[in-house]
This record gives sequence, structure tokens and C-alpha cells, in this order.
Amino acid sequence: MSRLTNQLDQLGIHVDPQLMDLAFTHRSWAYENGRGATNERLEFLGDSVLGAIITEHIFEVYAERPEGQLSKIRASVVSSHTLAAVARGLGVGDSLKLGRGEIATHGEAKESILADTMEAIIGAVHLTGGFPVTRAFVHAVMDTVIADTADRGAGLDWKSSLQELVTSLELGLPEYVCAVSGPDHERVFTADVLIGDRVRGTGVASSRRGAEQKAAEVAYEALTEPAEG
Repeated sequence: MSRLTNQLDQLGIHVDPQLMDLAFTHRSWAYENGRGATNERLEFLGDSVLGAIITEHIFEVYAERPEGQLSKIRASVVSSHTLAAVARGLGVGDSLKLGRGEIATHGEAKESILADTMEAIIGAVHLTGGFPVTRAFVHAVMDTVIADTADRGAGLDWKSSLQELVTSLELGLPEYVCAVSGPDHERVFTADVLIGDRVRGTGVASSRRGAEQKAAEVAYEALTEPAEG
């Protein structure tokens, strides 16, 4: 937890150790150890607080953007994929309290567990100092992500962008077909996106959502690139 601790120390945020310990307590560990308290309530709080902070920030900073684009930016920033990436950067997985089953399947690397824990940490920070302190923490660890996300254009959500594109071209709605392979702790998802019964893009990732987004990106770029000759 050193990277996270260093970040909190730099901001002068001192979360109660018991509260921080709870933020890292996954339900699998609590169940196996006969302890009722888990990080799920903190996760619930952190999710709502994070949404409010991000919404307020992008509303003020990107005043020229329409509501639809703001919604896409927010959805991307608070997604499990993004929060898990932030959690990895802070070394959150190293300090997770997991049950034996989750340890065996590398739960410390799972996107859903990392994202939920990140929300729980935000919840713990919020209980420490309210919105001013939580806002400082969120901006410290996520401002780069927010800025990068706002610059991605169609890449904010390739699936939505592709659907808008094919609708405008009157090609019908895209359909995703996904296959999974590999052991539980190293799942590989392969997604094909079909448009008019033709595969227009294929994506491979460690999650179904990721694979479908990559397939949509390939299809979007194929449909928008200038025709040769």
C-alpha cells in the first residue's frame, strides 16, 4: 500500500487505519474468517461521491461540450476499467484481503475487485474529510485520466460511436459475438462485431467489455477510413 500511502501523505490526508483496512477487505476474506464487515458499504459511498466529483469537474472544465459528450466522459472515467487501472498504479492489489478462492484465481489482478476497492478507498477518504478532502484525492490520482479521456473523441465509447455511425449509414445495428478461453485467472475474451452479417472487427482482451470495445474500434476505423483509389 506504499504508493497509496505516499499519495495520501503528500496530500496530508490521514485515514483511520481501521477504516482503511476495511476498504481493503473483500467479502471472500470476511466470509472465510467469520467477519461480517466488508468494503461493500464503503464502495457504495465511494461510487456516489466519485460520480458527483467527476460530474462537477467535467461540467465546469468542458463547458463547451454537449450533455451527450459529458455523459460519455463521465462513464469512461468512472468505469471499472479506468478505476482498476488507477488502483494498479497505486499498488492496491498488493494489500487486498482476499479469501483462499480469490487468491487461487489471482483476485488481486481482477478488474472488478480492483475497481470496487478503489471506490471503497474513496469512500474511506470521504468519511475522513468530506468533499474537500475527497476532491483533492480524486484530482491527484485521476486528473491525467480525465484529461486523456476528454481527448479521445469517438474513443470515449467505441461501441456507442460505432452504433451512431452505422445508424447514420443505414447499415443496421452491430451485433457482438464473444468467445472465452483460458483458465479462470487468465481468461481471454475474443469478440467479433457483425454488421449486416459481415464481421467488421475483432477484439481480444481480458474482459468481455474490453474485447467488444476493441472490436468496435476496429470496425469504426474501417468504416471511416477513406477508400483507396
